[in-house]
Amino acid sequence: MRASELLVRCLEHEGVRYIFGVPGEENLDVMDALLGSSIRFVVTRHEQGAAFMADVQGRLTGKAGVCLSTLGPGATNLLTGVADAYLDRAPLVALTAQVSLDRMHKESHQFIDVRSMFRSVTKWNADIFMPHMIPEAVRKAFKVAETEKPGATHLELPEDVASQQLTDAGMLEPLLVQHPVLPEPVPVQVARAADIIGKSNRPVLLAGNGVVRGSATEAVRLFARRLGIPVIHTFMAKGALQDSDPLSLYTIGLQMQDYAAQVLAESDLVIAVGYDPVEYAPCFWNPNRDKPIVHVDVAPAEVDAHYVVGVGVVGNIALSIEAIGQSLHPSPAEWARHCRQTIQDGLAQELAASRIWPMRPQHIVSELRAALKPDALVICDVGAHKLWMARMFPCERPNTCIISNGFASMGIGLPGAVVAQLLYPDRQVVAVTGDAGFLMNSQELETAVRLGLPIVILIWRDDGYGVIRWKQQVRFHRTSGVEFTNPDFITYAKSFGAAGFRVEGPSELGAVMKEALTCGRPAVIDCPVDYSENLRLSDRLHRLS
Repeated sequence: MRASELLVRCLEHEGVRYIFGVPGEENLDVMDALLGSSIRFVVTRHEQGAAFMADVQGRLTGKAGVCLSTLGPGATNLLTGVADAYLDRAPLVALTAQVSLDRMHKESHQFIDVRSMFRSVTKWNADIFMPHMIPEAVRKAFKVAETEKPGATHLELPEDVASQQLTDAGMLEPLLVQHPVLPEPVPVQVARAADIIGKSNRPVLLAGNGVVRGSATEAVRLFARRLGIPVIHTFMAKGALQDSDPLSLYTIGLQMQDYAAQVLAESDLVIAVGYDPVEYAPCFWNPNRDKPIVHVDVAPAEVDAHYVVGVGVVGNIALSIEAIGQSLHPSPAEWARHCRQTIQDGLAQELAASRIWPMRPQHIVSELRAALKPDALVICDVGAHKLWMARMFPCERPNTCIISNGFASMGIGLPGAVVAQLLYPDRQVVAVTGDAGFLMNSQELETAVRLGLPIVILIWRDDGYGVIRWKQQVRFHRTSGVEFTNPDFITYAKSFGAAGFRVEGPSELGAVMKEALTCGRPAVIDCPVDYSENLRLSDRLHRLS
């Protein structure tokens, strides 16, 4: 048995179903070892696309996605997607090749210190210098990647180590897969938290991505409903409480005063559950540093001047929130009704705007939601469209609208949709992206066509970098370096073998979405958007301050 074959056996033992990547000279042995294994190697058209696929798989399943590259430029191409998984708390294992051991001490073709480069965007990484390290290294990579708070890990395998024959192969077996159990909350902290919450008249529960990762959505729903406490979600926690529930206050995440921020300003207590400052900085919702906070998470609170915790309850989130709620009585119903009305009135005002052409962002969101089933998977790229989707796209289930808001990297939408459809072939999958984000990884459209995945890519086309244009207009009242031109997206899609659709009027998107969702192959929709609504939103929210 070769070392590369042992590596593949260990990956199979970890339950790996897919590896996303690009082959190269220095990972020839690993690629050969994958032949005949239970693992499906998904050939991507760029390593960044591979890393994003592994990233989104981790978000959707809680199990580490795996991406693979060769050395040098292949490894550097992985880096953005690995960093996204690191800050979005998505479990991912990156595998990179490296030159042979006898070339590492000197200048050599394509040799750079990949491990040092990856160190700042991974929880742990290691070089596999000897074959007998493989079982321990693989087990540790997956254990660290999947343990709260999850993230990316990295293993580097030199080409000569991968090709080595194992003389004692019978002694080298994959290690037992073990997952650490999160501790139960400390009773005295539970009692302190319950005491503070019980004295509150206007509490708000701020649900973060940790609620979704920790499978604590049902516990949070029961807690909120029994006590009548309204719930605000971070962008990455959408759907933790159904947005149809009268206690849902949708999301918070704009760097300006939004309706949810208005509610938080009126509250007398924030119960932060599974909240991570990397999702949305506390300075935006606690600017005066005066908000009492109960912190419920798997780890102690991050040090932040705007996030000083009154009581911290550390441990399994579902058990913690259940224990806290046992001795509490419902909050005044008027408070929750007021909060919900504040949110609904604000969003209704935006939706009441007249239909124009090109379409306003809020109307695109509304038409998209109407076209999709409740369990449809939406992978949202990064750009101005992300802010509208995060604020206004209703979710009934967690992890049905995937948004990157830790690293917030453009280009994640299309690769993310590919892996979502691979994992859930019977569900509708839509990538919502801007024209800029789409072209950053549009080569993965070929991957979708080759795999026969009927994903839909909805492009909000504004022929520019919309968020940057928005911020420039607000700050300087003029723009700089944000305009560009686009190809004909319909012709572009058809050149890959995908379907192409163009929205040409304010009432066409619904019918176009229906046709795209049922055409049986990847489909690209070109939908022009009027982002002048961004400035109107800024003006409207500024008046709330």
